[in-house]
Amino acid sequence: SSVGMDKLICKKVFTEIGLPQVNYTDTNKWEFTKDAEAELNKIEKELNYPIFVKPANLGSSVGISKVTNRDELLVGINEALNHDSRIVLEQGIDAREIEVAVLGNDEVKASIAGEIKPAKDFYDYEDKYINGSSTYDIPALISEDDVSNIREMAIKAFKGIDGKGLSRVDFFIDKNSGEI
Repeated sequence: SSVGMDKLICKKVFTEIGLPQVNYTDTNKWEFTKDAEAELNKIEKELNYPIFVKPANLGSSVGISKVTNRDELLVGINEALNHDSRIVLEQGIDAREIEVAVLGNDEVKASIAGEIKPAKDFYDYEDKYINGSSTYDIPALISEDDVSNIREMAIKAFKGIDGKGLSRVDFFIDKNSGEI
């Protein structure tokens, strides 16, 4: 569970086992406090707007911002640093959000895929827990090949972090390229 709750460590594990991910970078409170300008320049060199700014630890979209310029980036980083000393910054893409459950211990199985259709720009804390205005397609209306690939990758991710019991594994399908 601890690996799965740490977005930065999770991303490093997923890179190591060959799972595709959106481009990302990271920063931390110490580096950002020492030289915010250098950190902002590094982030803008590695990622294009929009960028998602996330505390490395926490779930439920707490402290997450979608930013579209440097001023918003600075605000988003400061918000994320209010929740954790390390943050992850991800390349924003125009994507469909697909999720599956993975269940098991020694023998692992993945559920059918569902698609989250956010009511706003992204599936945030307010929509998850307060207004609940997003909709879902269960099963997701995607090709059988994509379902199969997503289920295989979900199991690979679960095993990669040595998951046990139950996990929700989220994916994006790029609306332009179809890449998972």
